[in-house]
Amino acid sequence: MPLFALMDCNNFYASCERLFRPELKAKPVVVLSNNDGCVIARSGEAKALGIPMCAPAYQWEHAFRQHGVAVFSSNYALYGDLSNRVMSVLEDLAPCVEAYSIDEAFLDLSGVAEPLALCRTIRERVGRHTGIPVSIGLARTKTLAKLAARRAKKDPALEGVFDLSACPDPDAVLRETEAGDVWGIGLRSAKRLLARGVRTALDFSRLPADWVRKELTVVGLQIQLELKGVSCLSVASAPAARRSVLCSRSFGQLVEDKEHLREAVCAFAARATEKLRAEGLEARALQVFTLTPRHREALPQHQGQATVTLPGPTNFTPDIVAAALRGLDLAFRPGFAYQKAGVVLLGLAAASGRQHSLLDLPPEERRRQRALMHVLDSVNHRHGRGTLRLAISSAPDRPWHMRQHRRSPRYTTNWDELPRIGAGRNSAALACGQRARHLLDE
Repeated sequence: MPLFALMDCNNFYASCERLFRPELKAKPVVVLSNNDGCVIARSGEAKALGIPMCAPAYQWEHAFRQHGVAVFSSNYALYGDLSNRVMSVLEDLAPCVEAYSIDEAFLDLSGVAEPLALCRTIRERVGRHTGIPVSIGLARTKTLAKLAARRAKKDPALEGVFDLSACPDPDAVLRETEAGDVWGIGLRSAKRLLARGVRTALDFSRLPADWVRKELTVVGLQIQLELKGVSCLSVASAPAARRSVLCSRSFGQLVEDKEHLREAVCAFAARATEKLRAEGLEARALQVFTLTPRHREALPQHQGQATVTLPGPTNFTPDIVAAALRGLDLAFRPGFAYQKAGVVLLGLAAASGRQHSLLDLPPEERRRQRALMHVLDSVNHRHGRGTLRLAISSAPDRPWHMRQHRRSPRYTTNWDELPRIGAGRNSAALACGQRARHLLDE
């Protein structure tokens, strides 16, 4: 029979921030969204204070100060690196791993002799190697494994691991779960279920299949079957092929100057193209968009968008940046204050093995471009992103850059931001230094 596990990092962003700040272990911690706008992650202590998700930070500043809450700007370089380390541990121990999100992964443990023991080993190994606490749920389907992981996280008596497949009363878990909290049930479907009197996952599992198929489509029917223990979703051993690559940001302040927008779009296009090369892909087209702040009705509103077709599939940064700037010329309108812009690369295909056209660049020129991009990526990987960049990208202190006034150091990815340890015997500093040394040695 199939058996799945879901590994979920506990309060992941907050746990990452605590990793190098041991003095925050039992204190409330929150992490803010881009531009320090709203709360996107909370430690258990912050949740106990009643701080809600998506709470506007400025409305809670008094509470942060009153309760000694440690507040951090998002540090995605740190979170991404620690996520990769967690996934590497999983891949060493589990036969099949599907990284579902930055802090979650499904494991296919079908045929494993002692799955519960393996899950306990995984939890201990991840904690020892990365310092990130995790919870693991076991079940016969992926949907049930999500519910089991939630129970493992909330019940301290389970010590971080819960096997729903061995539970004597699995209906009790479904009875305690709201229908809207089931993986795959969106807000619209939850409202439709509530209107029918369906309040719990158990209620949903007992609905007539014909009604579920009609009202919630085949996706809803699959979810219902999964809740009944019928596996409809397998663990993907490889991520699905990308259809697009997006790079966009909200600006630290409103931008009216087209030159500043050009700098931003150039930087976004370069970053998106870097992602393309990392995955061995090329793009055939791109889209540029600009947005004014939607929630400021007093300001003139404009949503600009333009699609540009490239002469041929490419991942050469100068060509894609030049096309993005042509797109910006079409999307930009003077007299508006823009809050956000972005670049989407479209028509993706593998760079190797594609059919060439008579209109392609000569092979020697393509080799020159690949060699140049290899040098660019190698230098930036070794010395930090942006060490080599196009001149139009400008310096990192422009008004369109995000506000990150509370960002912690990028301890594991930037040599200039390594923890500094004095000669004294400060236990917190020593613990921080030992953790940094261990992660850098990995």
